[in-house]
Parts: sequence; C-alpha cells; structure tokens
Amino acid sequence: MKILHLDTNHPLLINQLNTLGFTNDEDYTSSKDTIEKIIHEYDGFVIRSRFKIDRQFLDAAKHLKFIGRVGAGLENIDCDYATQKGIKLIAAPEGNRNAVGEHSLAMLLSLFNKLNKADREVRQGKWQREDNRGLELDGKTVGLIGYGNMGKAFAKKLRGFDVDVIFYDIKANVGDENAKQASLQELKDRTDILSLHTPETPLTINMVNSEFIKGFKKPFWLINTARGKSVVTKDLVSALDKGLILGAGLDVLEYEKSSFENLFTNKMPEAFKYLISADNVILTPHVAGWTKESKEKLAQTIVDKIKADFC
Repeated sequence: MKILHLDTNHPLLINQLNTLGFTNDEDYTSSKDTIEKIIHEYDGFVIRSRFKIDRQFLDAAKHLKFIGRVGAGLENIDCDYATQKGIKLIAAPEGNRNAVGEHSLAMLLSLFNKLNKADREVRQGKWQREDNRGLELDGKTVGLIGYGNMGKAFAKKLRGFDVDVIFYDIKANVGDENAKQASLQELKDRTDILSLHTPETPLTINMVNSEFIKGFKKPFWLINTARGKSVVTKDLVSALDKGLILGAGLDVLEYEKSSFENLFTNKMPEAFKYLISADNVILTPHVAGWTKESKEKLAQTIVDKIKADFC
C-alpha cells in the first residue's frame, strides 16, 4: 500500500510505517490541485490541516482506503462523503488529550492568579500586591461542554482541587468518577468556570453568543481550547465589558484559517483589539495540544490505528 504524507510530523510516523511494509511518499508544498492529480496513485494519505478534503478531492482519490488526520478533529474532511465511499477515517484525539487538559488548567490558574499581568508589571518595576490579589479554585463549580477525550482529560487534572466538575454532552450516560453529567440548564445555573471541549460541527459553530451567555445564572470565566468558531468574539467582548464573563483563556479564535496557520490576512478586527489589551484575557496560538510529547503520541496513535486496520 502507498501512503502520501501531506504535512510534516514526528519522524516515527514514516519510519514505523516503512518498517510495516508501506511505501511512503512526502509532498509538503504542492498545491491542492497538484495533489488532486496524483492522489489516485495512493491507498492512503496522512494530513494535519493543510487544506480541506472535499468531494472533488475524494472523487479523484479512486483507490483511497484511509485518511489519517494527525490531530483530534476531522472538520477539514467531508466525513459523510468519505464514509459513503468506504474510506476509513483515522484521527488521534488520544494523542494530545493530556496536553489539552494541562493547557486548560494552566490557563485557568493563570487567570485566577493574574500571572500574566503581575509578571508584566514586575518587569516594569511595579510592585502592585493588592491589585494582583488572586482567586482560589476551591469551592468553585467547573462546567464542561463536551466530555470526550479532551473534556475527560481536563476533568482528571481537576481531581487535585476541591471543585465540583459537571458537564453537558449530547451523548447520554458518559459521566465517570471525575465529572457528573448535567443538563445544559443545570450547567448554566451552577457554573463558575466554563470550559469548551467540543469539535467543530453545525451545533457548535457560534454556540457561545450573546443569548447563550445571558442564560447563565452568574458571571463566569471562559476557557476555550477547542475550536475558535464556537465563540462569537464580538459577543464575548461585549460580555467581558459588561462583567457577564469575568475573564477568558483562549487558545483558539474564530479568525483562524482552516489550516490553523497564521491569523489575519486583512485588517485586525476591533473585537480582537479589545482582547489583546485586556488584563483578564490570556491568548495562545492554538497550541493546547501542541507539546513535544503530544507530537510523538499523535504520530504513534496514527501508526497504531493504521497497523490495526491494514496489516
């Protein structure tokens, strides 16, 4: 079987697939149109988020047996059409779930203890102790939306704190010893900290908007390490300005390209200007699942799944 690799990944991915007897070709620079002309030669390809895999591309891939996505989500692939064509879809959420759980916790603790603000001020010679008085997690209720690999990883990280962890998920009966399943209304009534752990789907795009935010019983903190398009940025900014949201840790933004590379091609949006100047907002460039360890684990997960299905 021949596999085409469209993004660079940990070397073990190709090395182990070579050992298993697969033929591996690499093309990290050609355009989608160029790849489309040769994809019929391959039984599988491995991608991160370089470009969208649409119907036209899948129709050109006449001998395709699988697509490996080195990451958690499959939103850059027309999954329904691929499934209709009998193409196996392989993702690797197990590979970076621990990294996402740790990053979510880091953002939350940084917000509660004003670490970014305090660090910046001390570097400027300011010693403002009272203005940097923090908050403790103990006694708070953490509400998660989505309880798959990422939500479960974050809930596990919270076990060392005296917090209540509840979650809402469209799947029933997925709770465990780390978190209790709740209705969306209960989550809105009880939550002090809201953390998103959902894929990008029609149900989650623009999910956190003004109407959604106003439905919460009390002001809350927001953590988003999932997908940027789940949060309407201008509505988030309005809620921050009004005190409906107390602070936000954002690893993802709605302005991101589908490839997750770079950010703006045109003028910087006004809402983003607010975020970068706010002391109660922490921003990172979609790196929650982007650790040295997760790079290796993601690649290993893809190898293991290909081996299980095609060897």
